[in-house]
Amino acid sequence: MSRLVPPAAPEVIAAPAQRPHPDLRRTGLRAAASALLAAACLLTAPPAMAIEEPAFERALVDGANELRRYAPMIVAETWVTGTLSEGSNAGFRAIAGYIFGANRSRSSDTPERIAMTAPVTIEPRSERIAMTAPVTVDLAPAGGGTPVERSAPAGGAVPSGAGEGSGPSADPGRWRIHFVMPAKYTLATLPVPTDPRVALREVPAQQVAARTFSGFITDARVAAETEALRAWMAGRGLQPAGPAQLARYNPPWSVPFLRRHEILVPVR
Repeated sequence: MSRLVPPAAPEVIAAPAQRPHPDLRRTGLRAAASALLAAACLLTAPPAMAIEEPAFERALVDGANELRRYAPMIVAETWVTGTLSEGSNAGFRAIAGYIFGANRSRSSDTPERIAMTAPVTIEPRSERIAMTAPVTVDLAPAGGGTPVERSAPAGGAVPSGAGEGSGPSADPGRWRIHFVMPAKYTLATLPVPTDPRVALREVPAQQVAARTFSGFITDARVAAETEALRAWMAGRGLQPAGPAQLARYNPPWSVPFLRRHEILVPVR
């Protein structure tokens, strides 16, 4: 009697592993990069309630350069002495202290918190050198040289320029740092500073030449942008009425290419 032999199980042959097509890999990398960029934009986006900025009208726009007409404004300011880095940090702390409660309300004799505005601006002591030197904020160092700008940014943060750049920053100088006060206040209604280093000042309406740029702040970049603005002004017969200023609008954690900086020069 013959035995029935079951048929052998079919041999399963695994398909060779396939590598993703180069186009698919590139698509995935682009998607990942887009996601990272979107996350960065979300992290650096302004809050729902925008920070107030000084009111102005644009009289002329020419690429990155503008001629603006600013309305009168009130600033809280302080003069600081030392290296640019030391002076910027000390000045920022003094004025930030004022708006965050180192003051006395005129109505209740108690501290009053003032809303943060933008930008925060630093300018040099000397106007004579400011008319000729191309560097925006270090136009009057006591020991010469071209220190790196390290002014405080808006948003209540530590200066974002700290550590950026390579210029010598140990030369002492004298700087004025100011915050613009919210437009709802007058000199009669603003809280009185309790820090004697802080003063309130009314700035009349003025014309200002402005140049906007982004990225990291270095001495070379600030010098180049200031020189470009002065050349643009000269080509249009605009005479400087005071020292150049560097205005900062963003906190230090902002993505560099999303940061907004401006060189500002008052015009006669």
